[in-house]
Amino acid sequence: MLHVNDLTCRMEGRVLIDQATFHLPPKTRMGLVGRNGSGKSTLFRVIKGEFGAEAGDFSIRKGARMGSVDQEVPGGPESLMDVVLAADTERASLLAEAETATDPHRIAEIQTRLSDIEAHSAEARAGTILAGLGFTGEEQRRPCSEFSGGWRMRVALAATLFARPDLLLLDEPTNYLDLEGAIWLESYLRSFPGAALIISHDRDLLNAMDKIAHLRAKKITIYAGGYDSFEKTLAERQRLQMKLKAKQDDERRHLQSFVDRFRAKASKAKQAQSRIKRLEKMQPVATVVEDPVAPFVFPSPHRDMAPPLMRIENAVLGYDGKAVLRDLNLRIDPDDRIALLGKNGSGKSTFAKMLAGRLVPMDGHFRFHKKITTAFFAQHQLDVLPPEKSAYDHVLDRMEEATEAQRRSRLASFGLPIHLQETKAKQLSGGEKARLLLNLIVFEGPNLLILDEPTNHLDMDSRAALIDAINSYEGAVILIAHDRHLIESCVDRLWLCANGGIAPYDGDMEDYRLFVTGKTPKDERGRNRAPADEKTERRREAAQRREQIKPLKQEAAKWEKEAERLRGVLATIDKGLAAPGLYEKDPKTATELQIKRAKAEELIDAAETKWLDALERLEAAEAD
Repeated sequence: MLHVNDLTCRMEGRVLIDQATFHLPPKTRMGLVGRNGSGKSTLFRVIKGEFGAEAGDFSIRKGARMGSVDQEVPGGPESLMDVVLAADTERASLLAEAETATDPHRIAEIQTRLSDIEAHSAEARAGTILAGLGFTGEEQRRPCSEFSGGWRMRVALAATLFARPDLLLLDEPTNYLDLEGAIWLESYLRSFPGAALIISHDRDLLNAMDKIAHLRAKKITIYAGGYDSFEKTLAERQRLQMKLKAKQDDERRHLQSFVDRFRAKASKAKQAQSRIKRLEKMQPVATVVEDPVAPFVFPSPHRDMAPPLMRIENAVLGYDGKAVLRDLNLRIDPDDRIALLGKNGSGKSTFAKMLAGRLVPMDGHFRFHKKITTAFFAQHQLDVLPPEKSAYDHVLDRMEEATEAQRRSRLASFGLPIHLQETKAKQLSGGEKARLLLNLIVFEGPNLLILDEPTNHLDMDSRAALIDAINSYEGAVILIAHDRHLIESCVDRLWLCANGGIAPYDGDMEDYRLFVTGKTPKDERGRNRAPADEKTERRREAAQRREQIKPLKQEAAKWEKEAERLRGVLATIDKGLAAPGLYEKDPKTATELQIKRAKAEELIDAAETKWLDALERLEAAEAD
């Protein structure tokens, strides 16, 4: 269906794709993956004829129809149904000709062709697609102009799917879908009769593919199977190097930290020299991973709180006197991991706004700790970041007393290198904005983290880093996402928003997928559900790990704080000893202060030793 031969693409002087060659056979679904900015969308533009390649060529089977969702979305007075039906240009043309045709032979040809393309069932098929993407029967008759941009994108997707092209190109189709729409699209593509090339960072959608095309280091490599199979194959070549390198890096950081802190301290000089020698003897472990993604770091709550963290009793939520959710009776504990399920418009975001303190219940009670702190991430917040403020400006507002080096170090921990730290927010990419905002909202260590579609602008590696950060975070998490893998990897409980209420959902994400697609477990007999079990085990292990290292973190923090306090005492004593004429005017006080100083130094040494011991145990536990 599609042949790409030695294709080279350059954008703004930079080579994105270098002599790429691959083949997409008919009736094959292929996922195209790679880091943000690697050139995936540029490849699509070349295939669609919107951008010229520097070298090489590509070919599409003669007579094949290509379909894609363009940036220009429908917004006129036509109804959603009419827009979708008009996408099948052959059907529309034949119907128009049938109105005026007089030649009996031509009329017969038209009717035969209309039967062949199932024109009689076109409206039913269009309605099924629109319903799968979240439109009710009533909404399907409304004009496009009444819907927001995100919903119009769904209409454009529906029109593309309805036209049944021979070659389908989709660029991040789930970004403007809710979880239910993403599940429906995944199911639809499993039976799509044409060839499809799809850019996506949605693992479950990619697992519905027959092949994965990996764009990395300007080359495209094809792997058989879905994303899990691709990841396993790729990981086989990297796991050993990654494990050895990560272990060595942890050890190197620990050794260097000890050396930097104690190399000038006489009592620790011998230990510091020993660690310096170990550092010098360590041979770097090579790794095949290029440009590793920066981790997300979510500070755990600074204050522990007794359960429940929040309690909602008979609450009614809504706007302008109109209720959206009623009779809410729910409880959130300090260690909860909860995902909100439900269609767009069911009230998930409304509920999240209440938890974040941005919406007051119309009735009932919402009780919470007075000193609770919450962090709320929502997609629209990316657009309200002050466009003229840089990342450094945002951190400066929160670290006024810190040095410039400390502020830039904190930004580097966000995954924003020096060349992006002074870049204005309006010039950052969607992924860079999301990374900045996610780190800013958790800056102070909140008790509750509310994430409303946090992954839309993140690539696969960044999503994996986000999963690690959520699983390491010790506070409560409320998650709204269309990424089923993210939900399965991070949450322990599911709540369903439906019929104007919210209630616990008794099932897992596989049960919910079957529920959304109208299937039962019997319909999918023999389907391998081991991955879901593995994810459950990983979540359980992450929770156990958090519980095991929590006391070690507390002990290390306690002794570090105690050492700092004692150094403050020592500074006060030194200030007293430095008083002019102390030894002549009050030798007794001078002697007492010298005794106290010696005792303070002894206590500092003991506290630092205990802090180092606790830190070593913590590092060992985190490395296991």
